[in-house]
Amino acid sequence: MAQVLSLLVENRAGVLASVVGLFSQRGYNIETLNVAPTQDPSMSVITLSTSTDAPGTEQVVKQLNKLIDVIKVVPYDSSTQLLRDMALVRVHVKEDNRAEILALSAVFRAHVVDASPRSYIFEVTGQPEKIDGFLQNMRLYGIRDIHRTGCLALSRGSATPRQSRKPQGLSEPELQEALKSSE
Repeated sequence: MAQVLSLLVENRAGVLASVVGLFSQRGYNIETLNVAPTQDPSMSVITLSTSTDAPGTEQVVKQLNKLIDVIKVVPYDSSTQLLRDMALVRVHVKEDNRAEILALSAVFRAHVVDASPRSYIFEVTGQPEKIDGFLQNMRLYGIRDIHRTGCLALSRGSATPRQSRKPQGLSEPELQEALKSSE
């Protein structure tokens, strides 16, 4: 079972390399990886999935928390977080199967974002299992390209401050202001 981790990190050069290196040193493969800045441009969120068992995940979380540029590590919990994946999929179409492909895409709530005489490009969003199901069905028609974002996770309900320790480089008044603005 893939474990999803969300990391709040300093947005600076070398942070991603440190995180990836930690997984590599322990022999864990990162299956999906996303990095994006937050509302505060000095921080980024790394969302990744890896196949580890519970003790392995616990060990990785402890090691990630020791990295200087990692502010917070949150393992995915379905009761408190929302998990989504997105894919762009180019499917081969013929004149005689266009309607069938469109009807099948509607079952998965996939949207056509580009159409040509020989292909459709679909955007499909949802749980990773939904994306897998869509891909399995579209393989019958011929998939030409797949680009997947991988897992993204976000806390359900009203957001709480994600910072668990003082980010480097902020004075105490700046830190208080950052915490107030993130509420």
